[in-house]
Amino acid sequence: MKIFDRMKQFFNSSDEDKISLNRINELFAINGSGEYGNDLSEVTYFTCLKVLSESIGKIPIYLLDKDKRRIAEHETTPILQHSTNQYQTPAQFFTGMEYNRNHYGNAYAFCQRNRNGELEKLIPLDPRYVQIWINNTGEYTNRKYVYLFSDSQTGKSYSLNPADIIHVRSWITEDNGIVGRSVREILARMLQGSKSSNKFLNELYDKGLLANLYVRYIGDLSLEKQKTFLKRIEEMARENSRKMITLPPGYELIPLDLKLTDSQFLQIKQYTALQIASAFAIKPNFLNDYSKSSYANATAQNLSFYVDSLLPIITYYEQEMNRKLLTTRELQEGKHFKFNVGVLLRNDPTAQADIIQKLIQSGVYSIDEARSLVDREPCENGNKHLVNGSYVSLEDLGIAYRDKQKGGENGAENKESSE
Repeated sequence: MKIFDRMKQFFNSSDEDKISLNRINELFAINGSGEYGNDLSEVTYFTCLKVLSESIGKIPIYLLDKDKRRIAEHETTPILQHSTNQYQTPAQFFTGMEYNRNHYGNAYAFCQRNRNGELEKLIPLDPRYVQIWINNTGEYTNRKYVYLFSDSQTGKSYSLNPADIIHVRSWITEDNGIVGRSVREILARMLQGSKSSNKFLNELYDKGLLANLYVRYIGDLSLEKQKTFLKRIEEMARENSRKMITLPPGYELIPLDLKLTDSQFLQIKQYTALQIASAFAIKPNFLNDYSKSSYANATAQNLSFYVDSLLPIITYYEQEMNRKLLTTRELQEGKHFKFNVGVLLRNDPTAQADIIQKLIQSGVYSIDEARSLVDREPCENGNKHLVNGSYVSLEDLGIAYRDKQKGGENGAENKESSE
């Protein structure tokens, strides 16, 4: 087999019309004067990352059997419930993974095992130092690939088996779904406009919310003297936040009339923020935009956020962990990982009590299961399911009327025989 040729490098784009990684870095990097700041300085983008990352991080994950019972005795249980590695708890681990998945398009974690093949810890990898090398020989359906990780601390490179890498990518992928693309790569041009508006506002604040000024004078000054004179005026205006400055005779400062309302600056900025949020499937109420929301509408948006935004992401994690952390035999036995999304769907106490009561009356929950939802200890004889005694199965539906009819017929027969 020939030497592996690098087919895909993270974030690398071969088409000229696509935005390259260098272009994105230039857009988001801090320049010498610190004008633009990094990518996280864009508040809408930062908020979307925060909402998605913390939402995934706060959901506990369990290993279940085919009957939906939690499995406590498994090598992954202490790792996914107590300590993922020597540095992170499970909540911190999944929060960081989701941040990398959105910010870089890919999230990687190395499954470190001991000599017996037992899982010891999950170590997140910086996506910026991970490459995917694919063998470009052989049949298309049988091509192999490896992960190449470069340690920024030691400078060493490691070739990692795909079976030992948990790789969760964004839904935007290239090369048959092997490598994901980040949302900021898709929204680079829109974010550029949003960051430019932030720069404009920052400069406006620095000037005391005053527009640009121009100096009117009589006479003629060389270009060098003009620059020196204007620089001195700016220095005087900035000294100790001065509101008044002195000018030589014959000079006059005239402010330019600038109204943000005339240019619809606020409306354009708000529209851009909603477009960025919609790319993450984030609802407006998560951006503190309640202009078109009511209490009932906000509740519906929370449910929609789970169904439309989080459920696909949760499925990515569950399926990837099933195929990387479980053996073929365990999968055949019906074992699988499951995020407990119930923590996201908790309502206010009144609504929650009404839902729990209905689930108990319908026999879905036992008393102890319902008490666990409100963080209460089990009670005596509480592990029983209660149902209404008047309920009958479908095949026995109407049996009472049939018995009554038979009783009437038998009563008439007995009456005739007695006569």
